Amino acid sequence: MLSQLNRWELGILDWIRDFFQTPFLDAAVPIFTMLGNAGWIWIVISILLMCLPKHRKAGITLAVGLICQLVVCNLLLKNLIARDRPCWINEAVTLLVENPTDFSFPSGHTMVSFIAATILFMYNRKWGYIAFPVAALMGFTRLYLYVHFPTDVLAGAALGILVGVAVTLLMKKFFAFLESRYEIRL
Repeated sequence: MLSQLNRWELGILDWIRDFFQTPFLDAAVPIFTMLGNAGWIWIVISILLMCLPKHRKAGITLAVGLICQLVVCNLLLKNLIARDRPCWINEAVTLLVENPTDFSFPSGHTMVSFIAATILFMYNRKWGYIAFPVAALMGFTRLYLYVHFPTDVLAGAALGILVGVAVTLLMKKFFAFLESRYEIRL
């Protein structure tokens, strides 16, 4: 039996499909969302930043943020909450991507993207101005593809911002400690 919240959210997902669905988006959205699979786009950006001495701290912070997302979202919250995905509930929807096998809440793609956007913003506002729209678009793709409920995406965004801020502040203190105590310059 569906809860009132699930019914309301399925209605939003149905509306998104009815309003936005086009052959172009049916082709483009799965490709874009694939960049978020396992956080690949953010892993690549992290590695690139670590290779540039001027941006090494941002790259390391981003890598730590990605690890935090893996632990908090994929290993803990998804398994503790164990929320079914909308595509598991409404099996009549034709999926444009492979049917996910893990639970729905929160959206990992969204959370990792907002962690990355927040960290990038806190190191360089110009990076954030690019990363936040990318993160929001990543969240939208999860709704368009019918693999997450709206509250999964909203929670992923909120948790991503919180984790991104916390990781950045902690890592900046850690870097300052290393530099002052051990004279290690990253």
